[in-house]
Amino acid sequence: MTATRDPIPVTVVSGSLGAGKTTFVNHLLSETDRRLAVVVNDVGELNVDRELVERQIEMANSESEVYGLESGCICCGLQGEFENELYRLAHDLEFDHLLVESSGISEPAPIARTLSEPGPVGDLYGIDAMVTVVDAPRFLDAFGADSRPGRSGPDGSGVRPLSDLTIEQVEFCDVLVVNKRDRLSEVEMERAERLLRSLQSDAALHWTEFGRIEPEKLLESGSFDLERVHGSAGWKRAIEHHEAHAHGHDRDHGEAGEGDGVHDHEQGVHSHDHDDHLHPPETYGIDSFLYHRTRPFHPGRLLDWLREPPAGVVRWKGLLWVAGRDRYGFDLSGAGEVLRVSINGRWVATLPSFQREAHRERNPTMHWDEEWGDRENTLVFIGTDHDERVITDALDGCLLTDGEMDTDWEAFENEFPRRPAEELVVDREEPEQASGPD
Repeated sequence: MTATRDPIPVTVVSGSLGAGKTTFVNHLLSETDRRLAVVVNDVGELNVDRELVERQIEMANSESEVYGLESGCICCGLQGEFENELYRLAHDLEFDHLLVESSGISEPAPIARTLSEPGPVGDLYGIDAMVTVVDAPRFLDAFGADSRPGRSGPDGSGVRPLSDLTIEQVEFCDVLVVNKRDRLSEVEMERAERLLRSLQSDAALHWTEFGRIEPEKLLESGSFDLERVHGSAGWKRAIEHHEAHAHGHDRDHGEAGEGDGVHDHEQGVHSHDHDDHLHPPETYGIDSFLYHRTRPFHPGRLLDWLREPPAGVVRWKGLLWVAGRDRYGFDLSGAGEVLRVSINGRWVATLPSFQREAHRERNPTMHWDEEWGDRENTLVFIGTDHDERVITDALDGCLLTDGEMDTDWEAFENEFPRRPAEELVVDREEPEQASGPD
């Protein structure tokens, strides 16, 4: 490869186990005359998907070539091997387009960073599209209004549930290939699309059967925009909608850091009596609302509430202020049966005075209380048929009372993390079933 060659376009294909990624990739190979380099990742020792792709290439008499990375995920454990392979391919092979099929348990964001950050690999490639293949019937079963996503991960051992991963794959993409449409009725298709659009409003959406789609819609489409993809998740849009409605200005997001990282944010005060219910486009059929309070949560009552799933909520995300953990703000993230709480960064109010004032000067509209500084609770809920008032009242009941505000918060029993490396995993309880007569 010469130094003057343009960046090689890359299409990354993500999706849950069994969604139809390999069938989709094989269809692209059979329908395009481009010379593709295909990297297939499999977590197992035997890369079955690679063998299937190789067979398709042979049947199509294609000049494309396939390479496998197995026994791990290219988003984490095999990231180094992935980078080395990409560098080798760019220098040793002439091809028009790189197609990456990630494993069914890979997170797309780290793969995008590998391919887009300046460096030996990022300088050689350019992301053309981040594609997520969705198993439509399974997605609807897991996240539809009448369903409850099952626990796919264990009980707080640090392994993430597959429901979380499915949501992340949908949120971080610019193309949704919604597969197996032949297994859904028209009504079910509409419901699945509404749910997908509530989570990812900007991505191009294509319904498919057996992964069949015109290659021109995906290869060299130039649809990927890292900034737009980062901001297109439904929960981010809900917060931005609220803030634009309340203040008429954009939000300035600080980066969450470890150690002494700072959570630097702007947020106006939410009025309980004001109609802050958010209405995404009616075609989505999904409601979202934002809960905002400037009083800390009681750690015990909040944890009890987090263990009880609110009906109809598909996704919840936000920032927590927990009494007794006043140095750090917490990230809350959930989809399905498991919630995760991790440290976001330090509150600006906890910084030395010169740093604190510098942050306030840079962000003059940020929420600030003379006693508590920038500490606040900001949570967004997205779903179908959920009861905003019930959720809001329940969360208000988890806040410290006036009497508790004047007590020693360190005396509360508290399971929330103390240090950035810690994480609280809340395995949500199944609602108790009413028992009938014996």
